[in-house]
Amino acid sequence: MSEHVIHPIAHIRTDFPSKFGIPRQSGLVPELEGTIVFEPEYRNPDALRGLETYTHIWLIWQFSEGFASREGQPDGSQPSWNPTVRPPKLDGNTRVGVFASRSPNRPNSLGLSVVRMTSIEPETPDGPLIHVAGVDLMDGTPIFDIKPYMPYTESIPEAGRGIGRFRDLKPLDVEIPEELAKKLPESKLEALRRILAIDPRPGYQDDPQRVYGFPFAGCEVRFRVEERRAVVLSIE
Repeated sequence: MSEHVIHPIAHIRTDFPSKFGIPRQSGLVPELEGTIVFEPEYRNPDALRGLETYTHIWLIWQFSEGFASREGQPDGSQPSWNPTVRPPKLDGNTRVGVFASRSPNRPNSLGLSVVRMTSIEPETPDGPLIHVAGVDLMDGTPIFDIKPYMPYTESIPEAGRGIGRFRDLKPLDVEIPEELAKKLPESKLEALRRILAIDPRPGYQDDPQRVYGFPFAGCEVRFRVEERRAVVLSIE
């Protein structure tokens, strides 16, 4: 049976040009915004007809930087994959099955995110645009499909929490000196506070002297974590 090759229908624009600092799940930072820009062959407003009646959508996308590709090896063989992974938030040493995790290191590098739609622009020079919030995607991430989120079938309050500890961790206190806070618009500043509060560091790193940095919203942010307090050192 022949394989069906899938191609991106769109890419997303976000404030994250690299991976570090991106929330590990969608919705953790509601202020993080993105814009979905369709590929030329999919820039038909009719494809979005009725989407405005929903508040949230599912994005099916590809981990596009630094992860295994499904293009195969030079000899034509399929790339190798590991049946177990070490999620950073579990301490970086605990192994779990790849299909019991959200790890990007998967046989097929596909991600799944639910995001809130803030608006739809049906007619622009770049075709129809979908503006979303609560994103966890890097700038330029390819998107393979968009589906409406339907709470009557997809919200399961009694579902088990599993091994993830995202909600069990107490948020960090965040300290941004006033002179640095002025370098970002208020909306971006609040998003940065939430990014730091959920601690972007891998779970196994806890060196109070180590300085971390990541690009965000056109700036380079550097910070240190001291006794459950994230202190921003510079925003350039």
